[in-house]
Amino acid sequence: MSQHQYKRTPLFGGAIESDLPSNFADVSRLRQVPDNQEVFIDKDGFTSIIFDITERVGKPGSSDEIDGQALTTHLEELVGSDTDTVKVWNSTETHFSKLDAKIPAYTLIATQTPKVDVSRPAGAAPDFTAIILTLLRLEKENTDILITINVPHIKGEYDEEDVDLELGKQGKLIGDAVEFAAEIWKTFKVKDWGLFDE
Repeated sequence: MSQHQYKRTPLFGGAIESDLPSNFADVSRLRQVPDNQEVFIDKDGFTSIIFDITERVGKPGSSDEIDGQALTTHLEELVGSDTDTVKVWNSTETHFSKLDAKIPAYTLIATQTPKVDVSRPAGAAPDFTAIILTLLRLEKENTDILITINVPHIKGEYDEEDVDLELGKQGKLIGDAVEFAAEIWKTFKVKDWGLFDE
């Protein structure tokens, strides 16, 4: 049984909906977010969930190779010039319960370790940030939907002994994020496909 409460949350003006953890706040109420994004942040922590509607990348068609390449491209765009600080731990095909089973979707778990920056005060940067990135490929709509859960691990805010991805130990923060992702896969629903015609 999950210790998290979820609430059905309209996205992109209600064209999409998904269940999100109820202690996450809609960032657009605090600051401007781009129209193609919805951003939610944990009121009690540092984790964020971002929905991003982007133009489809890569070749037409769908295969592990084409879609895998697209996933890599999006991850590289996400982390910018810091690709050498990123390690992908695994990627898997993902099933969205409320979407056509033929729509390809993939999820990867990666970590990004910030470069040591001597000009920054110690403790300002996280030790590392875990990234759970789900890519939903809507070829007919020429759209990729990215669902990114960013999980910064800040010294003193997590139990370092609980986290060792080499050994498959995710720790509480990543474990929670994986659960949030699974809830999104179960409940994510497109109510208005016209959203993608704009």
